[in-house]
Amino acid sequence: MWLSAACPALLIDADGIISQVNDAALSLLTGAAPGVPLADAAPAWLARAHRLATGAAAPAGPAAGPAPLPPAPPASVTPVRGPVGEAVFDAHAIADGTSVLWWLMDVTDHVRVSKALLAERRRTAFLLEASNELLSSLNLDRCMEVTARLAARHLADAALVILPKSGHRHPVAYCGPDGHVVRENLAVDPRQVPGLEEALRGFPPMPSRWIDPAAAPGWLVRGGLGHLGSLVVTALPGHGVPAGALVLLRRAAHAGFSPDEEVFTRLFAARAGAAMSAARLYADQAAITEVLMRELLPPRAPLLEGVELAARYRPSGATELVGGDFYDLYPAATPGGESLVVLGDVCGKGLEAAVLTGKIRNALHALLPMAGDHQRLLSMLNGVLLTDERSTFVTLVLASVRRDGPQVRMRLTSAGHAPPVIVRAGGRVEEARTKGTLIGMLDEITSTTDTVTLDPGDTCLLFTDGITEARGGPLGDELFGEQQLLEELEQCAGMPPEALAERVQMLACEWAGGGDQDDMAVIAITAPLEARPAGERGRPR
Repeated sequence: MWLSAACPALLIDADGIISQVNDAALSLLTGAAPGVPLADAAPAWLARAHRLATGAAAPAGPAAGPAPLPPAPPASVTPVRGPVGEAVFDAHAIADGTSVLWWLMDVTDHVRVSKALLAERRRTAFLLEASNELLSSLNLDRCMEVTARLAARHLADAALVILPKSGHRHPVAYCGPDGHVVRENLAVDPRQVPGLEEALRGFPPMPSRWIDPAAAPGWLVRGGLGHLGSLVVTALPGHGVPAGALVLLRRAAHAGFSPDEEVFTRLFAARAGAAMSAARLYADQAAITEVLMRELLPPRAPLLEGVELAARYRPSGATELVGGDFYDLYPAATPGGESLVVLGDVCGKGLEAAVLTGKIRNALHALLPMAGDHQRLLSMLNGVLLTDERSTFVTLVLASVRRDGPQVRMRLTSAGHAPPVIVRAGGRVEEARTKGTLIGMLDEITSTTDTVTLDPGDTCLLFTDGITEARGGPLGDELFGEQQLLEELEQCAGMPPEALAERVQMLACEWAGGGDQDDMAVIAITAPLEARPAGERGRPR
């Protein structure tokens, strides 16, 4: 039966001589014939496997090689695999005590598929590694470094990542065979490298361009690589914006890129380009947000003539920088004139409320020439808000402050806001007699202005409802309340404005504990204890 089988088969006796061989084996092993030693007719790997299977000694002589392994049962050495020409075979042994029958099974396709599967698994693992590293950061510089390092490690001997021009230079990251990444800003002309200008433009998608390494500029071909065999430029496709270009350099020893490698390189470039594009968009948005946020943040307390002033601001969210509460401080335009202090609270919280505060603050700044007439200023601001398509409103307190000898004169006007509180140096606490209509809801508004005199050591406290409406306490759901605030302020007489503002905010936060909080804003304006020469400005603490 085995003599007519389609698989090659050889019967070998105890001396290693071929006893019988079928037609399939004769076609495969041209030197195989009865009476011929197996070592002369078969590949060396099959002859070695036979010796191990039978426990025979290796042939003597200088070319015999290392000493044979100890005898082992056939199961430990079969099947064995090896090449015959361009094909690959598995050899299976069947021993009957005096001879061994070897069956050869062609596994070339199986080996080819296994290698392809192993290569695909390695590529998949690499793409997963690349995705994890690239997506672990939205920092553009780090994405450049990761892309260059991974490309040099897995795709070529060296790699460069080149970004579109920033100013007059192109950011470049280079990684050589040592795995060390160097970042540079180079004033180079992409037109010197075929395909680079198109790749940096990003659209339409460009195929990879092969370049003669001998014609590449020096900034592209770095030292330490030896003789280069190939250089290829691949675009890094982004999401609607040019992400950059990837340049791969290979030494002459393994210069070529197979079709599979080219496809794989494009897959990697797509992931790298997406990550770098996202990082660039994030950086641009972060820069825009920083600029806009700078305009929305409360101002630093400026020097107001003849008074001491402190301000505190705390948005409702732990991660937020701005909210619906705001204040603005406008020093007097002329010596001896009135400074204007504005404290307000718009409806809502978070960024949307902060955008509205920005609009109100801009309107107030434009209306500053009318600060001498609080009623007119508030009426004009009301008209501005009524033109807004959104239903928005704001409560305000206006405080015009002027130094008068040792005293400080203040005009206080509330528009739907809690009246300011006066903390006298002797311990008495009183509310200013002012009230008015909130701004942005009615066509006509009304307000009353109270004139207050601060003696040296007296403080006027302006605050938003985030202080009095802080919810917490022993039962967890009680309001801090105006009455408790007044009682606490009786213990704060004589405090510097910085300490007083800090104390008020701390009391409200402690009352709320870890619960939800509203935005909080506090301003303390104090008449200095020591008289200063006219024109000298009080320094905020």
